[in-house]
Amino acid sequence: MAFRITFHGVRGSIPVSDPHYNKYGGNTSCVSMSCGDTLLVFDGGTGIRHLAQSRPDNTQFFLMISHTHWDHIHSIPFFRPAFNPLCDVVVHAGHLIDKGGIKSALSNQMSQPFFPIPVGFQKGMQSFNDFRAGEEFHINDVKVRTTLLNHPGGSTGYRIEYKGKVACYVTDTEHNPNELDATVIDLIQDADLVIYDSTYADENFSNFIGWGHSTYQEGIRLCQAAGAKQLAIFHHDPDNDDAHLDTIAVKAKGIWKEAFVARERDHIDL
Repeated sequence: MAFRITFHGVRGSIPVSDPHYNKYGGNTSCVSMSCGDTLLVFDGGTGIRHLAQSRPDNTQFFLMISHTHWDHIHSIPFFRPAFNPLCDVVVHAGHLIDKGGIKSALSNQMSQPFFPIPVGFQKGMQSFNDFRAGEEFHINDVKVRTTLLNHPGGSTGYRIEYKGKVACYVTDTEHNPNELDATVIDLIQDADLVIYDSTYADENFSNFIGWGHSTYQEGIRLCQAAGAKQLAIFHHDPDNDDAHLDTIAVKAKGIWKEAFVARERDHIDL
């Protein structure tokens, strides 16, 4: 059974729409992993709209939330399968178990004066599962390992194991420039693909200490230390247009040939 990863949104912070962003895309975070008949969806940024357009009415979605900052949830109120009672959208989150839970957070987002339609209208999204980042669990025959990441308010990193293959979703996280994050290395050990928060570069990282993000060079260092096979450079700064990301792609390949810049609509089969 196939293990396919598809990038539906690769941007961080805010979506961007401009001819200079056509190559890599301007939608915010959303990645799907099809593990046989099980569909995992990581985050609900604006990229989730593309995902919804490509799925039939009776699809079951396991929506895995990294955290609830706007760019990772701001299209859940517009996710059509969540309003379709024939669908089954099962929400998981690992950072809110002591803070009211994921259902409460999404309900607050979809309440007056911020949004006119309450979460209760989403008849296809009735299951909300809070766990503590660091736990392991199974979804059908897919093993899910998690860890807490270094981000304001907390964020959850995911390791997905299916049929002997491993893909990791590691965003949003900030690294210590003086030490590789042993927690991340453990999560991504020997992974076939690591999707990593690469909002910044080492050259400008010092300007954003405390913002909760990392660099593509750190992603390469982590992957090499963990024996991972590929790095997807992800969560692009909204100011980084196609020309800038082309430059990053060349620089990254010069450091490690297995690093590439994630683009919307691209997919990888493991």
